[in-house]
Amino acid sequence: MLDNLLTELDTVPHFDRFATVDEVNDGLARLADDHPGVATLRRIGTSRLGDPMLCLTVGDGPRHAVVAAGPHPNEPIGGLTVTHLAGRLCADAGLRRAAGCTWHIVACLDPDGTRLNEGWFAGPFTRTHYGRHFYRPAADEQVEWTFPFSYKRAYFDRVLPETLALMRLIDDTRPSFLTTLHNGESGGVFYYLNRPEPALQEVLTSLPARYGVPLHAGESEHPSVKQLEQAVYLTPAMEDLYDYMEALGHEPTEHISGAASDSYIKRYGALGLTAEVPYWTDATAGDTTPTGQVYRDLLREHATELKATSTLLSEVLAAVSADLVSRSPFIRASRCFVPMVARMGATDEGRSGAAGNDRPATVAEVTSIRERLHSVRLRFGGMLLRALEGELAIGNATPAIRASAGRLAETYAGWCAAAEADASSVTIPIRHLVSIQYGAILAGATYAAEPVP
Repeated sequence: MLDNLLTELDTVPHFDRFATVDEVNDGLARLADDHPGVATLRRIGTSRLGDPMLCLTVGDGPRHAVVAAGPHPNEPIGGLTVTHLAGRLCADAGLRRAAGCTWHIVACLDPDGTRLNEGWFAGPFTRTHYGRHFYRPAADEQVEWTFPFSYKRAYFDRVLPETLALMRLIDDTRPSFLTTLHNGESGGVFYYLNRPEPALQEVLTSLPARYGVPLHAGESEHPSVKQLEQAVYLTPAMEDLYDYMEALGHEPTEHISGAASDSYIKRYGALGLTAEVPYWTDATAGDTTPTGQVYRDLLREHATELKATSTLLSEVLAAVSADLVSRSPFIRASRCFVPMVARMGATDEGRSGAAGNDRPATVAEVTSIRERLHSVRLRFGGMLLRALEGELAIGNATPAIRASAGRLAETYAGWCAAAEADASSVTIPIRHLVSIQYGAILAGATYAAEPVP
């Protein structure tokens, strides 16, 4: 299979920018118009701000595959990937037959949020430009994390309209394969699978090297995640996260909103795959060489930095809270993520004392911890700064807001300078990112088993 897959990956063209919501929608609409006997376009839902959510269905295979771009709005690689996937499926009957699927390709799961990121989609692709135009919704406003969930004392049923649209599509199609197209920021490529698939894992882990991108060998996204092999993890289950935080003595409900699409597809026995591809990488992302730093100390130092970051952002937010007049998405997100940064620090501090953490940290772990701190500062500092600038833009220039915006802007400039100076990474060509994601989709659909009745 790998030889045929690699040949197909050569069809991915060069890209110099990421696609906007309108460009992805228009691209799928053109394919439906140009291939009336092969593809049909339909509306599967409506965003909270009234944007149509479009889905292109291609082919007539006996199994169903759902591929959805834009589950998180700061992750636009999938927009280009679904456009290329749809175009190739429409143009090549052999490719349609190979997987034996009817494909349901969703243009964007969060069009409202994605539009708030489009300021960085055309570059320059620096950490500073990315951070200054970054947006990520509050946890209970994220499409991917607002599926129904009930476990012990946790209960979530505030399903978003966009999430409901994806739920309906899953229920209507009973897919054997689902992937929502995520991506990371820096480091190496890694994958989530909702069940072990050794043959598929072999294909997935071979893809990044073709493009000079390492497999991730640093910290996982959360310590509760279970690893199948290097750079391949079991999809996080909210039940596991709950139990992990409870065991640390933390309040689990502070860390959890809803479940994700991977949990929802269990009822149909579907294979769930997520390919996490970064924008930036360097050779150390896959380097497992031990360093002279003790892993426990690395975690504790990181916890201290996170707490200091949260304290500063909390002070800014507290200073302006009484004066804020809008409920902008940036303000809502800041109120969610600023306290979350402190909880991240508490988690690292709590797990630092676990047995076995007196070992040397690896090069990849040191790199990923450092990059995580930069990411937290540039993401959440940038969103809070955008929130304050929004207040100033509508004329709400109170002394507290003016002073706090100035203070945060100065601090943020220092954070950006530190991130740029610290970075030994390179920007990965967009074509390579799309190719890895595209290859993972085709491999996943091929290996997906028949759904459970």
